[in-house]
Amino acid sequence: MTIAQVSEKYNISADTLRYYEKIGLIPPVNRRESGVRDYTEQDCNWVEFIKCMRAAGLSIETLTEYVSLFSKGDKSLQQRKNLLLKERELLKFRIQSQQAVLKRLNKKIELYEKNLVNYEKKLLKKD
Repeated sequence: MTIAQVSEKYNISADTLRYYEKIGLIPPVNRRESGVRDYTEQDCNWVEFIKCMRAAGLSIETLTEYVSLFSKGDKSLQQRKNLLLKERELLKFRIQSQQAVLKRLNKKIELYEKNLVNYEKKLLKKD
């Protein structure tokens, strides 16, 4: 796949894909004779993984560390697992925080809705 196709498929800009490759978040992508990047299924799997982890809030630094560990093979399995366990705990905390924010927003919206209903009732009484 070309960079444009991968960009469209994963809704990531071509610049971001180039950046991810440059800093080592995805392995170097093979190129055609013309110099155009030619993404394999494995490359796309990396793109999908990185996009998913970024959406979960993992930092570029954490992902760079993960990819570096991955390149060391099986001897880094426990380190990679530990890194992911730590990130899972951080994600759980962020989700709990966001749930608290959502609860507060819902209460605030509920107050507005009650006030609107009361205001409308007052308007109808004037008629």
